[in-house]
Amino acid sequence: MPETKPKQEHPLANILINVLLPVIVLSFLSKDPALQEKLGKAARPWHIGPLWAMVIALALPLGYGIWHFIQTRKGNFFSALGLVSVLLSGGLTLYLWNKDGTVKPNADVFFGIKEALIPLILGFAILYSKRSGTPLIRVFLYNDTIFDIPKIESRIGERQEQARYAMLLHEATRLFAGSFFLSSLLNLGLALWFFRGFDEKAVGALQEYNAIVAKLTGAGFLVIGLPLMGILFLILTRLLKGLRELTGLKDDELMMPR
Repeated sequence: MPETKPKQEHPLANILINVLLPVIVLSFLSKDPALQEKLGKAARPWHIGPLWAMVIALALPLGYGIWHFIQTRKGNFFSALGLVSVLLSGGLTLYLWNKDGTVKPNADVFFGIKEALIPLILGFAILYSKRSGTPLIRVFLYNDTIFDIPKIESRIGERQEQARYAMLLHEATRLFAGSFFLSSLLNLGLALWFFRGFDEKAVGALQEYNAIVAKLTGAGFLVIGLPLMGILFLILTRLLKGLRELTGLKDDELMMPR
């Protein structure tokens, strides 16, 4: 019997669970009902407080990562990265929050560093991994779910274009790593911008902290995510152009059928 191909995860489900739903939770559930009443504002049934809102928001990507591991029965780079990001966010939050409802000083710097850390590590990891047998660009971008790599490398061998092929992948790797370095810088700047004027000692500082985190997540998708998608499109375009020249194959022959 032919081997059954494992079901591919839906990218929209990934974005929904790991980005959009946590933003909605932090935006609408984080208000503290006791504090709302103290401020003379209405407490709604969905106002469960900043702590539980953050717990639920973190549980969504964490649960998705665990579910993905159980389904595949093997390690997954993206799931592991999501788990690390969730643990960093949760650990930082528990450190920054005070029991009296205030937030520790320099929350903007700490959160900005946390936001910048993951893409910075990824950028260096991508550059370093090109020396290994499993470059990370083959995990993220140039992989056998997008490209027909056996056909490409067979044609490369027939034409004896291995040196130019290696140079093409090296250039794509450098551009790809550069996109993560840019993301790291933009994440830090965006965090400092959104936290400007934040009063750690104010009443309702925890709610404000959660609201800022929610805004950062949503804005980051537009301000950072969309430009990076443009960079990825540029990398793919250059990669396809180079592969066409090296192999003589058309785009539909280079790509896996959909």
